[in-house]
Amino acid sequence: MPRGDKSAYTDKQIRQAEHIEESYEDRGVPEKEAESRAWATVNKTSGGGKKSGSGRGKAESKEPAKTGGKKGGAASASRTAEQRSASAKKGAETRKRNAAAKG
Repeated sequence: MPRGDKSAYTDKQIRQAEHIEESYEDRGVPEKEAESRAWATVNKTSGGGKKSGSGRGKAESKEPAKTGGKKGGAASASRTAEQRSASAKKGAETRKRNAAAKG
């Protein structure tokens, strides 16, 4: 099996990688980098391709999917109420401005 061959992955793993890749691209990550990160995430979650006999039946680790919330929560907790409020107001203003520009 040549390097980069995805034949050992299940349909579910391929779908997961596609969704993760789209998410990275939406956030401005270049296409090749997004694909690389997506497959790294799928591999970390599931332990690699599942179609071959030896890797089947192992439990999936949900840890890679959970890290984002932990990071955000810690950052938010270390800020004062005034800082969080200012950030929320700034975000609301940006969303409002972007919505007006789109529509």
